[in-house]
Order: sequence, then C-alpha cells, then structure tokens
Amino acid sequence: MKKTEKNQKWVFNKDIDGEQAAEGVVRKILAYCDSMMCVENHFEKGAVGNMHSHPHTQITYVASGAFEFTIGDETKTVKAGDTLLKQDGVVHGCVCLDKGILVDFFTPMREDFL
Repeated sequence: MKKTEKNQKWVFNKDIDGEQAAEGVVRKILAYCDSMMCVENHFEKGAVGNMHSHPHTQITYVASGAFEFTIGDETKTVKAGDTLLKQDGVVHGCVCLDKGILVDFFTPMREDFL
C-alpha cells in the first residue's frame, strides 16, 4: 500500500492508496507535517462517521455528495462546496445522505491516523 510520508512536498492523489476507516468509508492521507494534515474521506451512501471528539481543530470541505452533520448540539445538512469548523474537543459526526467526498484539514496533524 502506497502511503504519504511526513513533509512530502508533492502528493499525487492517484498514487495514494486508501484504507478502510469505517464501514463504507475509505480514508486517504494526503499531505501533512507536524502542524497540519489533509485527509480525503470517500463515503458510500448511508455510511456513518461516528460521534467523536479529538484534540485537533478540524475544517471539513464537502467536495461532493450530501451529509447530515452534527457539531456539538447542532445538526445541519451540508452539500458540495460547504465547509464546517470543528474546534478541538467538540463532539461531531455525520451520516452520508448521497455518496460523496469530505476533505479534512487538521491542526496539529493526526498521529493516530498514521
């Protein structure tokens, strides 16, 4: 399996293998360094990103599809082009309504993904 290395200057998506993150979810770790990380998540319709929190600030860009997201005590439907901010420690999760891709940016990087 081809994986990205820390501080890799050029990351070509076609060269990176995804890994099963959950049922119906494939994660691709893209560019990262100690202070930030970019991750692409491919969701099948109905797949769930379980409610969780972590000590990282996270911005999610909806590249395609539609998702029902909960951040803290708020739930909204988001679609391609929308972004979400999840501060560190805030509980969040989603359900995929239409097959899609989420692009996550974490600061600092998620060592637990490596």
